[in-house]
Amino acid sequence: MLFKLWRSTTCTLTMNHVFLISLLITRFTMKNKKDTSFNLDDFTSTTTLATNEVSAQIPSNGTLKDDGEYNPFEHRIVEHPTSTVGSLIHLLKGALGTGILAMPHAFKNAGLLLGSVATIAIGILCTHCIHLLVSASRDICRRSKVPSLGLAETCGAAFDYGPKCLRKYSGAVKVFADISLVVTYFMGVCVYIVFIAESTEQLVKHWFPEFELDTRIYSAITMIPLLLSTQIRQLKYLVPFSFLANICLLVGFGITLYYVFNETPDLSSVPLFESLERLPTFLSTVIFAMEGVGVVMPVENTMKHPQRFLGWFGVLNVAMGTVVVIYGVIGFFGFLRFGEETEASITLNLPVSESLAQSVKVLVVLAVFFTYNLQTYVALDVIWKRILSPRVQGKVKINFAQIAMRCLFVAGTVIIAVVVRNLEPIITLVGSVCLSTLGILLPAVVDTVLHFDKLGFLKWRLFKNIFLCVFSLVALVSGLMISIHSLINN
Repeated sequence: MLFKLWRSTTCTLTMNHVFLISLLITRFTMKNKKDTSFNLDDFTSTTTLATNEVSAQIPSNGTLKDDGEYNPFEHRIVEHPTSTVGSLIHLLKGALGTGILAMPHAFKNAGLLLGSVATIAIGILCTHCIHLLVSASRDICRRSKVPSLGLAETCGAAFDYGPKCLRKYSGAVKVFADISLVVTYFMGVCVYIVFIAESTEQLVKHWFPEFELDTRIYSAITMIPLLLSTQIRQLKYLVPFSFLANICLLVGFGITLYYVFNETPDLSSVPLFESLERLPTFLSTVIFAMEGVGVVMPVENTMKHPQRFLGWFGVLNVAMGTVVVIYGVIGFFGFLRFGEETEASITLNLPVSESLAQSVKVLVVLAVFFTYNLQTYVALDVIWKRILSPRVQGKVKINFAQIAMRCLFVAGTVIIAVVVRNLEPIITLVGSVCLSTLGILLPAVVDTVLHFDKLGFLKWRLFKNIFLCVFSLVALVSGLMISIHSLINN
């Protein structure tokens, strides 16, 4: 009786409730209540996502002078600073994406009990790694008297001030971080293409049974509107797309919850544990869904009160705690509802014959389509600034280069989607190779190098970071092997 009552109340959970709870937690944990108010600007962004321009240069002599007087927060000049609540919303937007739809499939590869425990553990691990990265950035900024640094700049600067034998690798590490960022977002939007193609194919087959096209044809057709939408170059003009994507995803997600909780089987109908052979797929999928390291540094660097980003009840912990709870609930009940029939995206399990389920597929396809351009912004910004901008001069040549770069980027993602054809191998590949490297391995290495002379009692920091590196490499190798095997048998 208690389970039925709890289940019925859980059915009413929507994203609006989640945002409300997060906002209330933030309001009561912040000292200055004036900053907890927010306006429409909190839902927009004019920030450069890829890099952060700084007003001072980092010393190149490999010395850090920490006189305790310089506060980088006081020297940050941000044209439109983001409030505490606005920063929380941005983090939630960055982490609560289409990856949530893959969580039931992740639980399918781990089992109910192991999946629940492991989701919490991975959430804590990912949050800790973000803490390491932000703390390292702040440490370097304070000692070198630089207001702010981006992700790649932080990774490179950590080697600049690490052991002398490692300083020569600073530039290579910075380039590696940029490449990891580009590859991560590139492969991530390949998932979007496959998802759009598979969902569209389901709908067309139902509406027009006599009309049969291969999934790869739908992927190729998707390229046409994407080639046009990606020509939008200014981030502020992408705000309406982001707004529409959020609305579509919110409504579609709410309807999906209705199907998930409408009929919940007995717990004994699904396994509590799965074989270890399927565990790497679970790890890769959860890391893919949960890791949002690409948006962390820009959000923290543009906060009005950045001192509220870290801490037990800081913006980061509140946002990631909310994400872990939502992902755990969706993964648990989604797998419980559909069992071994759970697809790579739970929307593919919804009955295509019902109008309500059809609306979900349409809404989520639109949400993914509107999000594609925003997700490519970071990668395109890095490619342009690091490769093309120094080599292209003149207005006409710049416009031509921009158009060509964006067209080639879209064409590349579509080619990958056509070759792979289904979601699971790409999700596993992105999670294991890209996000485990960018979100776990790099922060652990940066923290170790930067604090090599202060590793703590019995060098606890070193052993802890070695564990993180080993975990990342295990996820990388095992996930890569599974992805290759799936692609060969595709």
